[in-house]
Order: sequence, then structure tokens, then C-alpha cells
Amino acid sequence: MKEYEIIREIINLCPGNHTRDTFIEEAELPDDADLEAYVRDKFKNEAELKIERIDREDGSVVFDVMTAAIHQRYTFSEF
Repeated sequence: MKEYEIIREIINLCPGNHTRDTFIEEAELPDDADLEAYVRDKFKNEAELKIERIDREDGSVVFDVMTAAIHQRYTFSEF
């Protein structure tokens, strides 16, 4: 099992308001866990879903998620 810190940011796309809602959680996932499947499961009821994965040099994995007009970002970092 691997322990992850997961940071979820809801990015406000309205002009003039660039604040973000940020949520932090910890999760213990299997060593072979599919992180994209974990994120997709959070949006299983969304008709329009676009996910882009970025693997950073520091080992963290970032998923930019677009649903309709909402942009969210999930960052997974191992403990």
C-alpha cells in the first residue's frame, strides 16, 4: 500500500476572480492503484469529462479535470 496526499483545487474561471477552493485529504491506495481511475470515479455521473495527466519530475502526479464549465485539479504526492 502507498500513502498519498491528495490536493483537490476547484479553479474559478470567472474573470476577475482567480481564487481557488482547496481541499486536502490523505488516502492509502494499493501499490498498483490506477490514479486516473480514482479521479474518474469521483466524476462517474458527469456526461462531459476531459482529464489530462501530468507526471512531474518530483514524482507527483497531476490530473486537470474539466467537466462542463468547471476546472478542477487533483495532485497526488506520495508520503
